[in-house]
Amino acid sequence: MSDVIKIEGLTKTYGKKRGVTDLTLKVKEGEIYGFIGPNGAGKSTTIRSMLGFLNFDSGKIEIFGRDSRSEHTAILKDVGYMPSEALFYPAMKVSEVISFAAQVRGLDCRKEAAMLCERLQLDTNKRIKELSLGNRKKVSIVCAMQHKPKLFIFDEPSSGLDPLMQNTFFTLIKEYVREGATCFLSTHVLSEVSRYCERAAVMREGRLIREDSVENLTESSAKTVKLSVDGVQEEYIFNGDINELVSELAKKKLDNLYIEEPSLEEMFMHFYEGKEGK
Repeated sequence: MSDVIKIEGLTKTYGKKRGVTDLTLKVKEGEIYGFIGPNGAGKSTTIRSMLGFLNFDSGKIEIFGRDSRSEHTAILKDVGYMPSEALFYPAMKVSEVISFAAQVRGLDCRKEAAMLCERLQLDTNKRIKELSLGNRKKVSIVCAMQHKPKLFIFDEPSSGLDPLMQNTFFTLIKEYVREGATCFLSTHVLSEVSRYCERAAVMREGRLIREDSVENLTESSAKTVKLSVDGVQEEYIFNGDINELVSELAKKKLDNLYIEEPSLEEMFMHFYEGKEGK
C-alpha cells in the first residue's frame, strides 16, 4: 500500500512554548491511524501543519505525494477535515451550512449529505445557535464526509457525541475506509484507538514517543503493582523481570499487595509520563 501521509523531521516552535520536534511518521492507504497524546502533546499543531494552515520551521510533509506547503490547495480537495472546535455562522440553518460547505468545493453532495444526516439523526431545519454541542459536532461530521474524500483528518471528533452517536460515527468511518478512504484520527480517548485503529503514534511534549501496531502498543508484560506498607499506599507500573519484583517485595513488611494487568489507560499513561517502571 502507498503512503497517503508522509512526515519527515517536522519541527514547529512557538518561541518558548512547546510545538512539535523532529516528528517522522507514515500513514498508509486504507488504514485508520491513531494519533494520541494528552492535551499539549502537539497533535493539533501537526494537523495544522499537514493541512498548510501553519508555516512550520523545518521538515517535510507530503499528502498524496504532494507537498503540504506548496500544494495544500490541491491536497484539501481530497481531504475531509474536522477540527476539534468547529465554528459556524449561528444564524444559518443546518441545511444552509451543509449546502454552503458543498458549494465551496463546487460539488453536489445532496445525496450523501442526506444519508449522513439521517444516520446521525440531525435536524437540518434548526439554526446553528439552537444546537447542542453534540449536534454541532454532527454538522461538522457531515461537512467533513459529504464529499467522500480520500483522506479524513479528525481532531478529537467524538467529544460531545453521546455513546450511540459515537458508535454511528465510527461505523461510518469504517464504511468509507472499506470503500478506499484513509483516516487520521487524533484523539486522547484510548478506547477509540484500541477499538478502531490498526496503528498508532504516541505523542508526548511535542515528540513522538512510539509508533507501532495497536496490538503491540497494548500488549505488554507490564504489571500494575498496588501495595500498602505501614498504612502507606503505593502504586506503580512494573515492566521487568517478575522475579526481581518478587525479591524486592519480599524485603518489605506488606499490609496488602495486588498485582494485576494494567488497564489500557494505565499502559498509555506509562508512555505519556515517561515512566519506565520500578
